[in-house]
Amino acid sequence: MRVRFCTKGNLILVIIEEVEESIEWETLQKKEQHKIKEKLRIRTKAAVKIQAWWRGTLVRRTLLHAALRAWIIQCWWRMMLSKVLEKKRQAALIAYATTERAVIKLQSLVRMWRVRWRYCQVLNAIYVIQGHWQCHNCQTCALLRGHCVVTATHLQFHIEIINS
Repeated sequence: MRVRFCTKGNLILVIIEEVEESIEWETLQKKEQHKIKEKLRIRTKAAVKIQAWWRGTLVRRTLLHAALRAWIIQCWWRMMLSKVLEKKRQAALIAYATTERAVIKLQSLVRMWRVRWRYCQVLNAIYVIQGHWQCHNCQTCALLRGHCVVTATHLQFHIEIINS
């Protein structure tokens, strides 16, 4: 048997209890507290697992969004580089075409000048021949027959004097 005294203000409480019952009661209380603690530990463990899963899901989602954004930026950058490259190619093509036209024009002008120069030489030769021929025209009655061939590189001129 056990006697306990508790004081609360002016009140004194005397508790007489059996020791065996008290020990049993305390043992039951400890077992219940242990069960409650075990349930709380299991629930806490489950909550930690759920929280870890949710945090992992959020991190994976964030990483996925970051990867998608990086991919979009890379696609945009490649498109811009291809546009710049296409503009450079277009500018180079226009510059090449302009240079080619200028070269062709110069070559054409040089060829025209060379043919004109040869033509002027032949024309001067004809004038010389005509001048001499007019002096001799009254003395002989002959006919002149001419043939002219113009090529890209030279000019051929044949004159035949035919006596009748």
